[in-house]
Amino acid sequence: IDVELQVAHDFYKTIQGKKPEKVKIIVSSHNYQNTPSLEEIGNLVARIQATGADIVKVATTAVDITDSARIFQVLVHSQVPMIGLVMGDRGFISRILSAKFGGFLTFGSIEAGVVSAPGQPSIKDLLDLYNFRLLGPDTKVHGVIGNPIGHSKSPHLYNPAFKSVNFNGIYLPLLVDNVANFLKTYSSPDFVGYSYTIPHKEAGFNCCDEIDPIAKEIGAISCMIKRPDGNLMGYNVDYLGAIAAIEEGLRASNGASPVSGSPLAGKLFVVMGAGGAGKALAFGGKEKGARVVVANRTYDKAKQLANKVGGEAITLAELENFHPEDGMILANTTSVGMKPKIEDTPLSKKALKHYSLVFDAIYTPKLTRLLREAQESGATIVYGTEMFINQAFVQFEKFSGLPAPKQLIRDTLARNTKEGI
Repeated sequence: IDVELQVAHDFYKTIQGKKPEKVKIIVSSHNYQNTPSLEEIGNLVARIQATGADIVKVATTAVDITDSARIFQVLVHSQVPMIGLVMGDRGFISRILSAKFGGFLTFGSIEAGVVSAPGQPSIKDLLDLYNFRLLGPDTKVHGVIGNPIGHSKSPHLYNPAFKSVNFNGIYLPLLVDNVANFLKTYSSPDFVGYSYTIPHKEAGFNCCDEIDPIAKEIGAISCMIKRPDGNLMGYNVDYLGAIAAIEEGLRASNGASPVSGSPLAGKLFVVMGAGGAGKALAFGGKEKGARVVVANRTYDKAKQLANKVGGEAITLAELENFHPEDGMILANTTSVGMKPKIEDTPLSKKALKHYSLVFDAIYTPKLTRLLREAQESGATIVYGTEMFINQAFVQFEKFSGLPAPKQLIRDTLARNTKEGI
């Protein structure tokens, strides 16, 4: 039986100590405004204990993702059974990680979306997606840092993959407002690995102790690993994922056996867009020995990036009539053609006949108009989902130290893309 703290005294008076043997009484306090200081939560727990409660329950509200850390601290040190939860989207991690920090129970909704408090997961997600029953004090915490983050497919990939290889890890969506605050607050050795997405790739970069040389040149990270000594190491796995997907496409179309050296070497490699993904592909192409051309709406941005990779810069308008040679490689990193504007394309079909392979970083929809028309023009096409999959393999191995279960990750992504998760 759950009794609110404000009426607990009256409740106990009413039953006059006549409590059936098998009944346990939860005395609870709900704060719908914020999460108080550690000291205030400690005092509140003592007040609840003093009522004679069998189980202490404290539910607060998250203003920031770091608020859950105070509840975790109280849970870990509690001498009595305790339920500690932080409500709201920014408190979501408390509902899963309470199992790691010794919480007595957590709440899940029977139907997805029909919740009794904000931020509540469904029972199905708790058990099947987050492997709730497998979590314990030694579970290693990973997640994707972004804002917004609800749309991320990553938890659907990594959690089943961790489970399949018996790796004691969890992967969570992390709705973060301030990256430096988040990292400082969750500095314990069990918080070990993060993926970074919009808008935090540069902020993550600025928080690293060490950065992989290519990520340093790109100026953004997409993966961060905490070393055993506590140092934060940054990587850019976007470029690894995309370049690996393009190389696989080239090898398959040439029927070439994987010889030493990259099939990109010596090729003319046109990158559309000069943002984060454009930078990643341009540097990746340069590293593999390609001749890089950067095409961007504004010439200045294209020029800046082209200078860094020793390549050429043109505007997107000029790209229409750009074909110094046939058999070029094209990579689109702009958002043109992305859902909902799926009828848009960044380059006309006429211009596509000069390319032997076309890659589109967009993966919603999987077959963009650009890829469809490239295929009709006779080019090999590489889907954006391949970049996503390849970078997932790389991150899985960095997180777990184990080989990625590649087929399982592929199947999971295919299923979730179909279901529209």
